[in-house]
Amino acid sequence: MSEPYDELAQLGSATVFEASGREGLIDLDLHQVIPGSRAAGPARTVRCGQGDILMVHAAMDRLEPGDVLVLTMPEPEPIALLGELLATQAKGKGAAAVLIDAAVRDTEDLRELGLPVWARWIRVHGATRTEVGAIDEPVEVGGATINAGDALVLDADGAVVFAKARLDEVLQASRERQENENAKRARFEAGELSYDMYGLRDVVEGE
Repeated sequence: MSEPYDELAQLGSATVFEASGREGLIDLDLHQVIPGSRAAGPARTVRCGQGDILMVHAAMDRLEPGDVLVLTMPEPEPIALLGELLATQAKGKGAAAVLIDAAVRDTEDLRELGLPVWARWIRVHGATRTEVGAIDEPVEVGGATINAGDALVLDADGAVVFAKARLDEVLQASRERQENENAKRARFEAGELSYDMYGLRDVVEGE
């Protein structure tokens, strides 16, 4: 993972989402296979055939270190697009994480492997390997469009995406937001209330 993405991962999806203008929310209930994991990196998008993993195998040849592999199908369904053997290849290629708008399986093995994975479902149902799809074309996940190279940030709160061209802008805005929250935290720890800091007492109790 490169330095900007490493910092984004530590700042977290919630901070990045707010700092980016509340855009790019991947609005899904995702299973975080490795509790406590954080990841960020450029998207390597894959559109598989329906219920098929041929393109996941093909994508392993295209993965670059630090990529977040994004696996989709024309219609999301609980069929596993990733298991331990494919995940082993992805980790060997240096993938930062995998985001799956479908199912994952072999979750205990994946936890031991240590590759961060977020998936819509966990299911044992396997896929075929016959249908040609596409790599590095735009895909939609949870209402958000993800283009190849877009920046993804994933953690326990979920996932967000923004355009690669905004990387420096969003990183700086996220840093500033974190600094602002650190300052507020110190004031709260000293006993000040957000009720007063934000002027909310006047809203509720004022004349």
